[in-house]
Amino acid sequence: KLLALCFLRNLQVYGTIFHMNQGNPFRLKALVDQWPDFNTVVICPQEQEMTDDFDHYTNNYQIYSKDLTNCQESLSTSDVINWKQHLQIQSSQPSLDKVIQNLATTKFVKVKQTQCILYVMPETARKLLPSLPETKNLPPGYSTPRMFKLSSLDVTHAALVNKLWHFGGNEKSQRFIERCIQNFLSFCLLGPNGTPVAWSLMDQTGEMRMGATLPEYRGQGLISYLMFAHTQTVENLGFPSYNHTDKANKIVQKICHNQHFISFPCGWNQWNCVPL
Repeated sequence: KLLALCFLRNLQVYGTIFHMNQGNPFRLKALVDQWPDFNTVVICPQEQEMTDDFDHYTNNYQIYSKDLTNCQESLSTSDVINWKQHLQIQSSQPSLDKVIQNLATTKFVKVKQTQCILYVMPETARKLLPSLPETKNLPPGYSTPRMFKLSSLDVTHAALVNKLWHFGGNEKSQRFIERCIQNFLSFCLLGPNGTPVAWSLMDQTGEMRMGATLPEYRGQGLISYLMFAHTQTVENLGFPSYNHTDKANKIVQKICHNQHFISFPCGWNQWNCVPL
């Protein structure tokens, strides 16, 4: 409830804690600097989950802070983040970049920041951001019937998803995808031979991710239909719903615009950290 009051700056943390409250299938933990009047929140896996020092898909942290000075002090004087591992940090706060860069210098870590466009789906925006002008009188989304069967992914489909995931293509990413398929909602369109031709997954933050269409089926609007079905199902369940896309991906941006997704000014931010 406290995070919902400042939703614009903590979307990834809010979404992750929401799904932790739904059974915590990824066995995550949420840490605060103090309680109940907290300044900084860090979410990460339990120590026993982060056994591979090179698996940045698992060694993944979400951070939100009301006070960046407090955040830097808290993270520099604790062992919450294991800087000796390859890891990822995600946040809806681009202002965290200075904190992470400062910490990386003292911890002897190389950092690469990735910034993408962050979209929130209409119903999530209506519930959590009713004051935003963009949430007023939003027209409904659309769907185009196609000659494909809407289904969910099976863990045996992980290799196919991994092959087309821009951030994947390796053994560790496939293991992460398998966990997502096993623990969260997934959606796909099955082709004539019963195998997926397009798909969309949900990760531990509750975000719609890893969506793709096989090359030979592109240009038919399948991913538009699939994203609409995914969004409708998730929002009907009361889950917060959002996604991100690369700033150069004009196709997905157009789909999000057509389906009335709302672009967040803070963006989607990720820092990949590698010890020197």
